[in-house]
Amino acid sequence: MGRPTITASSLLLLTVAALITLTNANLTPEILNNLVSLCEDIPKGGDAFQINATDRDGDPLSYSISGPNAGFFTVDETTGMVTINTGLDREARDSLVVTIEVSDGKNMATKDLTIILLDANDNPPMFQDSSYNVDIKENAVVGDPLFTVLAVDPDTGPAGAEIYSIAEVAPIEGEKLFSISNRGGEVQLIQPLNYTSLSTFYRLKIIASDDGGGSCTLTKPLSSITYGFITVVDVPDLNPRFLSLPYRGSVQEGSPVGTTVLTVLALDQDTGVNDIMTYTIEGEPMPFSISDTTGAISVSSEIDRETIGDSFTLTVKATEQKKNVYGEDAFATADVQIDITDINDNPPRFYSCGSIECVEESQFRGEIQENSAGNLQINMTVKDLDQGGQIILEVGGLDKDAFAVNPTLTTSQSTVQLVVKDPQKLDFETKEKMVVKVIAIDKEVPTMRSTATVTIKILDVNDNSPTFKEVTYRLCVPEHSRVDTTVATILATDCDEVDKNKLTYRLLPQSILKYFNVTENTGEVYVTNSTLIDREVSSLYSATLQARDTNNLIGTTVLEISLTDINDKPPKINPNSYNVFVEEGKEFRLQIEATDADDPETLNSKIVFAIVPTNYSHYFTIDAATGVLTNRAELDREALELTAKGKIELNITATDQGVPALMTSAAVTVNVEDVNDNKPIFTAGSYEFSVKEGAKGAVVGSVWARDLDQASDFNRISFTILGGSFGSFIIRTVANGTGYRGDITVDPDVELDYEKETKEFNLQVEGMDLSGSRAEVEVKIKVLDVNDERPEFKPVGPLEVDENSEDTGSLGSFSAEDKDGNSSLVYQMESCECRCNGTYKPCDWMLVDGNGAVTINPEAKLDYEECDKVKVWAQVVDENTEVGENNSISAAEMVVDIVDVNDNAPEFLISDAVIVLVSETASKGSSVTQVTATDRDSGINKEIVFKVTEVKYEDTNSQIEAFRTIFEAVTTQQKDFYVGIIQPTEELDSSKKGKYLVNVTATDHGGLYARTELKIFIIDKSFKVEVRFGLPKAEVVASRDSITLALSAATKSAVYVKDIINDPGRVRALGDTLMMAYFVYPNGSALSSEDVNKKFTDPKNHDLLAQYNLENVGKVTVVQEPPNNLQFGLLGLLGGLVIVLIVLTTTLVCTRRSYRTKLKAAKAMKYTNMETTDNQRGGPVVPGTNKYTMEGANPVLNLNIDTVTDLGFDEESSNAERISVNSFDDGMSLHSENDRTMMVIQEEDEESINIEPLGAALAQRANRREAGSSEMGFTNPAFSVTDL
Repeated sequence: MGRPTITASSLLLLTVAALITLTNANLTPEILNNLVSLCEDIPKGGDAFQINATDRDGDPLSYSISGPNAGFFTVDETTGMVTINTGLDREARDSLVVTIEVSDGKNMATKDLTIILLDANDNPPMFQDSSYNVDIKENAVVGDPLFTVLAVDPDTGPAGAEIYSIAEVAPIEGEKLFSISNRGGEVQLIQPLNYTSLSTFYRLKIIASDDGGGSCTLTKPLSSITYGFITVVDVPDLNPRFLSLPYRGSVQEGSPVGTTVLTVLALDQDTGVNDIMTYTIEGEPMPFSISDTTGAISVSSEIDRETIGDSFTLTVKATEQKKNVYGEDAFATADVQIDITDINDNPPRFYSCGSIECVEESQFRGEIQENSAGNLQINMTVKDLDQGGQIILEVGGLDKDAFAVNPTLTTSQSTVQLVVKDPQKLDFETKEKMVVKVIAIDKEVPTMRSTATVTIKILDVNDNSPTFKEVTYRLCVPEHSRVDTTVATILATDCDEVDKNKLTYRLLPQSILKYFNVTENTGEVYVTNSTLIDREVSSLYSATLQARDTNNLIGTTVLEISLTDINDKPPKINPNSYNVFVEEGKEFRLQIEATDADDPETLNSKIVFAIVPTNYSHYFTIDAATGVLTNRAELDREALELTAKGKIELNITATDQGVPALMTSAAVTVNVEDVNDNKPIFTAGSYEFSVKEGAKGAVVGSVWARDLDQASDFNRISFTILGGSFGSFIIRTVANGTGYRGDITVDPDVELDYEKETKEFNLQVEGMDLSGSRAEVEVKIKVLDVNDERPEFKPVGPLEVDENSEDTGSLGSFSAEDKDGNSSLVYQMESCECRCNGTYKPCDWMLVDGNGAVTINPEAKLDYEECDKVKVWAQVVDENTEVGENNSISAAEMVVDIVDVNDNAPEFLISDAVIVLVSETASKGSSVTQVTATDRDSGINKEIVFKVTEVKYEDTNSQIEAFRTIFEAVTTQQKDFYVGIIQPTEELDSSKKGKYLVNVTATDHGGLYARTELKIFIIDKSFKVEVRFGLPKAEVVASRDSITLALSAATKSAVYVKDIINDPGRVRALGDTLMMAYFVYPNGSALSSEDVNKKFTDPKNHDLLAQYNLENVGKVTVVQEPPNNLQFGLLGLLGGLVIVLIVLTTTLVCTRRSYRTKLKAAKAMKYTNMETTDNQRGGPVVPGTNKYTMEGANPVLNLNIDTVTDLGFDEESSNAERISVNSFDDGMSLHSENDRTMMVIQEEDEESINIEPLGAALAQRANRREAGSSEMGFTNPAFSVTDL
């Protein structure tokens, strides 16, 4: 058999098979799910979501889920209902990504689905520690934080809030000691602790609960508990305390040194500290000491009970070794009484006792009158210092026979007295002093005895009378001597010693005492009445002087007292007064007569006359010897005082020459008679008065004049206005005292007007007496303006004050003026308004005092951010206004500008927009987003500078890591807001998925700042979409803006254009252009190429996009594959086969069928077992035929009607298999992704030639179906509902 050859028929069959493969394709199902939100508390077996998918072929679909998270779910393969297989936990992951798989039996579609887990309140707040143990000192300050508990609730929102409370405290008394911050968990002390009086340990049951809520079924609040254990630590704040009080011990006197008396014990009341005690004894040195460690008290020196007493009290001090909490020594004191036991070791002793103490004494003294009997007090006390000792007392000595001792036997202590046993032996004349001894003997031990000597003075008895040296004493004294004048001192003597310097004196008889008396103790005789001892009445007085001793024995003598004469009679003027008259200007003479009753032969009766100086005495003189009174100068009535009425009062004296000289006086009245010799005189050279305008009959003033003539007939004056009045004034004459007054008044019929008439009048006023003598004076009268003008404000400029100012001083003052000269202005505030947000409203920020000073209201707080300007309105009142209104016409306004200070930190304006960053389009320096902040301050204080302080990166698994600062903030200003433009500082990694956490601070000029965190979601390059236009690149670039707007409008998304390039794969379409772009929704989700294609193919967008000749949308391959030369070869071969097919079809129409066709069909039948169809009836179906037997089969065409003209396909073929070659349909490409090298046809035999091309074509068709699934779209796994 020779090598077979390829005939035209074989080639035709191969071509038809290839054509069937290209036209009979099955479409891939389309998955509609994009994003699913699930509650985390859906129970196992509960419905999760429904997989929604469509298949344009109408094939039945099967559903499945794959991927790492597929184990959480179970899928019904037929319905696509997804249920929960394993419990979900949002706190573990807030989103899951699963791969949805939908198959129609031939093709499988896959799509990554992001599942957002919604929070349910399924987690109680959990404490970080199961318990909290703290030691707190008992002196902890109230308000101090003790410890802080921390519970974490992984839920979000109110369900994740932690609220703390104290449920119980053990012991229950501790409930009032502690509180907890309900949000911060800080446990604070609210009342003082006390280790001693309160508990030393507290257990706090603390509850942390959330607020409940959430987006799912579980919304009930949850809680957990923990325990806080507080141990109170004792601090040394208490003094120690002695135990077993009171302390009392005893020791025998004479005990050896070191003998222990008793032991004291003190303990620290701070039992938790229990400090060591140090014992000491307070006070002066004593015969006892104490061990500083044990508190044992022992004898330290010799003890003598008789010295220190029967008992001894010590003050023992216990001191803690360490200082207390106040830095001071903590100590306590206690009294210890030690009783001293006595031994008989002392003899009895004698003591002299005073009011305070007794002193041991051996010499005693006493005195007693001679011949007297009874007890003798000698202040003697006998003592035996030993307890219970008996004492025997005896008397010894030379004079022991005159005395005895009392008592003779006593116990311990007794007062000792001597008793006179024989009074006859007490004789002063025989013996003035006696001595005895008193002996005290210890009855128990007679050898112990003491002796005291008593010296007794014998006192004499008074038995002699006083005596004077002379029987009569003759004395002299001047009459009328002063009281207490000593006349003489006369003393008596007494021989008795007892009366020495003890005599008393008395003057007799009783009647003499009104003239003279004697000093009782000194014998001094003195005058008792100066007036009564008058020589002219009685010149001699007689009296008896008596002296008396202590025993009332009396001695006497006689006193004769003579009075000597003195000058005691003054001269006498007869008569005792004179009243004489003389005309002014004439001579005056008067004889004054006087006599003296004293002896004319002595100086006491010689008289000398004189004038006592007075106001007018210099006008007169008197002869001293004769008493003639004459005038020395001319007498002038007008020179006298007016009140004198012409009388001159003189006082004339007459004095004798005695010692002392005596004088008498007489009044002389000289009446100077008046003569009319003076004219009127005005009291002033001119007068000035003022009068208010408008007052009819008002008093203007008065002029005064007098006539020096004092007689009323000569000095009467009348006044007249000679001129200058213009009929406006009148004058009336009025007598006034020594002169006359002219009262000037406004004429009652005239009303003066300051504004219209003369403002000043000059009057000539005349004064004339009755004789026609006259004088003139000028009177100036000014017309005064009445206070009838209203005050007026002066303009004031604006004031400034810093906000928050607490200055209590004046900021400024209102100022007003009044045209009236006597105004008294008082200011009152009418209202105060503040400009807040551009609108004025009443406020109380300012005050105005009565002086117009504007001050800050101390109860108000100036806040520039609240109000920036204050207007104060004030009124002024003239308190002295007489006529009309007293206030200003209108109120004055003062503006106070509030000056801003930097007291507000910047504030970020929160934006709800999601920040999306397309990494590939974000170049260095390009704007990613912006933050806006404002500062309530003004001026330089509101200037803000933005700075990126920290950048973190959070991947799709919610893992956060620190990142380098790849962003910076550029500060700009837009009106009143400051904008920080966030831009990259370097090219960003376009492969990263997740989000950047960018911390931005806004700082003002004063250093105050605010911080915010930006979440920038990253769109990685896997979402880049390729859009093909049938336009040249230059035209696309020129229309880029309009094209971008059209694409954005069609997709309802933001379009980020990365690049515009010529299509390198469309050789036949040189005008095609590719636009590389990202399509991103406002929520941060990016559209896949499939999602974009659906939007573009929507008929509603046809008119919008048609103008740009949009051809295709495809997914940009991230990794470029190298060109496949075999693929291009197969494409060329396929093109050639199409041409051959056309030629062969034409040939077949013109030729008849031959038997060779049947043979070919029969051989091809063996391959039909590969497929079975529902309409197979009699045998295998022959591909491409309508026959079921080998009879009449056409392996190429179905010629049911016309075998010549029908070139159609089998009627049972699906329309879906007639694949369009338009590249715009479903993004299909004519290029296969898995082209295989065509099998080399072996020219072995005719059977091989006829079968292998068809088998190869069918195989390629099957492969194309499997590889022809549509492109998948992806959502952004980095974006989640929680982030929004």
